[in-house]
Amino acid sequence: MKKYTLVLLAALSLSACKKEATSQSKATSSDSLSGGAASDSATTSLAASLEGPAITEINGLYVQTFKLTPGQTYPLTTYQRNVQSMVGPDGKTQRATSNSTDEMSFTVNDLNQGLYGITINLLGKSNSQTAGGKTVSVDTKGKEPEDPQLRVMWHMNRALTGNKLQMKMKTSGEVLSIGGFEPIYKKITQAATTQIKDEAQRADFIKSFKESFNENTIKEQFTKNLMVLPKAGAKLGQKWSETENAAPDGSVKLTTNFTLEKVENGILTIKVDGGIPKKEDTKTNEGVTHQISSELSQTGSVTLDQATGWIKNQSVSVKTTQSQTLSDGKQKETMKSESISTVIVNPDK
Repeated sequence: MKKYTLVLLAALSLSACKKEATSQSKATSSDSLSGGAASDSATTSLAASLEGPAITEINGLYVQTFKLTPGQTYPLTTYQRNVQSMVGPDGKTQRATSNSTDEMSFTVNDLNQGLYGITINLLGKSNSQTAGGKTVSVDTKGKEPEDPQLRVMWHMNRALTGNKLQMKMKTSGEVLSIGGFEPIYKKITQAATTQIKDEAQRADFIKSFKESFNENTIKEQFTKNLMVLPKAGAKLGQKWSETENAAPDGSVKLTTNFTLEKVENGILTIKVDGGIPKKEDTKTNEGVTHQISSELSQTGSVTLDQATGWIKNQSVSVKTTQSQTLSDGKQKETMKSESISTVIVNPDK
């Protein structure tokens, strides 16, 4: 899916410190717009939006801008639930569930010449995991866990949350700058010094954290993720797509499709689907054949408030299935796994 919350979630969680593969390229296409006409219409829409709602319809095109009120605070809470199941060669199924919540809000301080001054409030973070009938949890608003490993996570999360960043954003949604990282780095370093005794591990942790949580990375993510509609705008019923690398070498592509499904009662609803087509591979080595197949699909929707341009809700589920079979011609063993990850932004309380 579009890196709307997944990247945001990763950036604001300690799991971002794990060096996972990131997308190398991104392309956006529209199936019904031509460059020149779209640009002219978008300019007209932006001008008209000064008097109307943030997301204005002009000549059939809906163009997203932001009309935020100084003194108001806008929520951006992300909830993610992962359910994994695995069926072994013996037919037995194992399941594990994890939940995480990242609570944020954006307070608008001022608006000067089309530029917002916004305080990003990092409010809280919680994680829980259930496997084998046992549940463990870490909540920055709760007590310090007794388990040593969970205690480390709790202290790191506490050092990250409760802080503020200062952002400058155009009414068009382009993020110009984000400041306030140094105090957070200081807190993270202090927490790591007391919780991670091994000097090399501590240094790697701090380095990795700074590489994934800095002005450039967060600015790029917010610029992309706050803007759901394409820059040129979209017509009702129009479909557009984004493609990014799902493998570092670019051999596997993830395609996400968006459709402006409806505009009713001041709410824009955008349908999300797409994924990675089924991939199959077979290799034989020393008489043993290894077959593997995998597939990823996603479905969901995003709703935007037409008056402000702000996200009201997002609910997108990503389903990944994988099957592996080993055979020597006489015996065959098969393992199957399934993972369903659901990301909800601003969930209903």
